[in-house]
Amino acid sequence: MKKIFYSLLACVVAVMVVSGCKKDKTLNHTNVSAVSTLFAPENNKFVKIASGASGAVSFEWEQARAEDNGLVLYEVAFDKEGGDFSHPLYSTPSDGNGLYNKLSLSFSDLNKIATSAGVKPQESGKVIWTVMSSKGINVQKSAQVRTVEIQRPAGFTDIPTELYLTGSATEGGEDLSKAIKLKLTAPGKFEAFTSLKAGTYHFADRNTGTPSTFSYDGTKLTEEGNTTVTGATKVQRIEVDFNVASFKVTEVVSVGLWFAADNKIWYDLPYKAAGVWEIDGASVVFHQESWGRDERYKFRFTFKDAAGATSTQYYGSVNSDNSRPDANTPASFYYMVPVNSNQYDYCFKFTGAADNKTADIKVDFSANGPAYTHSVTVK
Repeated sequence: MKKIFYSLLACVVAVMVVSGCKKDKTLNHTNVSAVSTLFAPENNKFVKIASGASGAVSFEWEQARAEDNGLVLYEVAFDKEGGDFSHPLYSTPSDGNGLYNKLSLSFSDLNKIATSAGVKPQESGKVIWTVMSSKGINVQKSAQVRTVEIQRPAGFTDIPTELYLTGSATEGGEDLSKAIKLKLTAPGKFEAFTSLKAGTYHFADRNTGTPSTFSYDGTKLTEEGNTTVTGATKVQRIEVDFNVASFKVTEVVSVGLWFAADNKIWYDLPYKAAGVWEIDGASVVFHQESWGRDERYKFRFTFKDAAGATSTQYYGSVNSDNSRPDANTPASFYYMVPVNSNQYDYCFKFTGAADNKTADIKVDFSANGPAYTHSVTVK
């Protein structure tokens, strides 16, 4: 009897296994449904991204269903208005590497999406979004599409690491290979000391090929375009900040060698080109003090802003006091940084061989080298 029972039980189990296998074979393990409902953000949501702000926008939707009741993967896609998502501007897996039916998208990524859609800094534009569901293949695009309007901040999303000045108004002319390189003074910030004449100019992120270009439109730094210069040729200090899309140009009226002991400018250095001022054969005579010969000096720049107001800025040593340089003095001794106007603070010292001699004195504020610098060549 037991034999018969176990035989029947084995047959029943076998039938169930075969039946289960047949049933399993009818399932398509790659089939998923399309997302039928988008929850958030609401349609035509307006998102203003402030300069330097951190934050995110949450995108949420109803879960899709897999035919085999397995896990579904999600991807959120963005496109221009009127687009069909066949070539989206941007797409990314949902949170949890695509497993969750929500996405927290940073302001930084939203800014990039708006940039890809052609939205200019400080302007707003609309993009559309939807959700793709799949199990890795057989992707199902939701029939639901929503719009989000994004106002970009003043700054740029893709900030160049190098910047050049080119155009008919510049010293290098319209030959891109001769463009004036700007010095990177901080992340996203650039500066150039150069002359500008009547004509036009723009900025480029490289001096070869087909670079991305930028210009000042009279209000802010913007993509592409040209800036127009009128009037006589002037030496200018140009400051650009891509973080906030700002632009500033200030005339450099003069660069003078300021001798501390005399408390006055000895010489104004003529501007040459490419951010360089130089005077040749300048007489150098130290000042006689009771304790010895005083050789301290620094440089005074005179600026004039767009309103015509003048100001001065001293450039001197990184050290508050120095010894006289000699053949073993490092090049960094001659580096120039903004300093205060105190008579004897942060001054350089002439080499002892310069006393009662002449020297060629050169100030180099080009983008070459690690810092602004100068040289004194005794004749």
